Amino acid sequence: MSSTDSRYVFTSESVSEGHPDKVCDQIADTILDLCLSADSSSRVACEVLVTTDFVLLAGEVSSQASLDYDRVVRQVIDEIGYNQPGLGFSAEDVEVVVKIHEQSPDIYLGVNAATSRNGEQGAGDQGMMFGFACSDTECLMPAPLYYSHRIMQRLAELRHQEPERCAFLRPDAKAQVSLVYDGGKPVAVQNLVVSHQHTPGMEMGQLRSLVAEVVSELLPADLLRGISPEDYLINPTGRFEIGGPHGDTGVTGRKIIVDSYGGMGRHGGGAFSGKDPSKVDRSATYMARYAAKNIVAAGLAKTCEIQVAYAIGVAEPVSINVNTFGTGTYDDQCLAEILEQGVIFDFRPAKIIETLSLKKPQGWSYRQTANYGHFGKKQFPWEKIDRVEELNAAVRKNARV
Repeated sequence: MSSTDSRYVFTSESVSEGHPDKVCDQIADTILDLCLSADSSSRVACEVLVTTDFVLLAGEVSSQASLDYDRVVRQVIDEIGYNQPGLGFSAEDVEVVVKIHEQSPDIYLGVNAATSRNGEQGAGDQGMMFGFACSDTECLMPAPLYYSHRIMQRLAELRHQEPERCAFLRPDAKAQVSLVYDGGKPVAVQNLVVSHQHTPGMEMGQLRSLVAEVVSELLPADLLRGISPEDYLINPTGRFEIGGPHGDTGVTGRKIIVDSYGGMGRHGGGAFSGKDPSKVDRSATYMARYAAKNIVAAGLAKTCEIQVAYAIGVAEPVSINVNTFGTGTYDDQCLAEILEQGVIFDFRPAKIIETLSLKKPQGWSYRQTANYGHFGKKQFPWEKIDRVEELNAAVRKNARV
């Protein structure tokens, strides 16, 4: 579907920090943060599974950091809000099992610059990664996902900041926003769904009133003209008392569409959380977003999707593709050739890590990426718009319309 198709509806969802899969992502990324803070050369590939009063850590960690995994797990769970014993999942009650070992030496040979095939840090795996940006919102993210994230984020903020007023809220939740597009622009909300875990004594009117308040606060009035709060689908099953890992087993990396572009931009299949930046599943996806966002910000397209692909152990991407879906002011191949030159955006793994300071985060943490999307938040370095002039100069030089 082209972004300029006249009229269609697009839907995206978000999930809260208390969603079972997101509990796992936050634990994994907290472990990554702690490893990198103690040893910036840490190699981490951490997977987490949660279910009723149980947490399993598995994967590969090679680091000088010395972590108390049990303590880390309980702290994250407590901070999310699972801190009431006896409800099936809480910081106090969980059993924590750790099955973590060091990174495979075969992978290390290809990724380490000293032992790789050409003396450069190679990609940690083969695969294709996508970056996406569009003009829907100020942060150049798709509107259905952006508003779904903001609804979930605001409800979580209220749960933490106003515990007396929002005492009926528990941590697990989902939101889904369906937007009508006309001429490539979002023009109206067609449907809005919020399912939120709650205490047994909650009156449905309490949740409906809170959601209506949040939606009115966050969504532009012109998008809400054709729908009223009575039309919102709030806890459609009628009850959502049993939630979190007690209600549904969680695993890292199962919310990759929530993490990226809500389905509007493609996804290469690799998950992000729990992986150090030598894994191009994560770092190259961040770099592709950085490039796509700057292309849209430069006025070179209203919508831009970038695909970059790698071979394990090889530094240079095996391919780069740019698709502006008919919205570009220059030929897509012209933009791809500019990216392939590696001057404005260098997609070699070591250069990505250096450009975005991925080994030594300043003013942000990997755990912050694990909730409400990896993109569209201004604190992340891949969200900077600082290559616009360079891109415009390059296309004027290399233009092929």
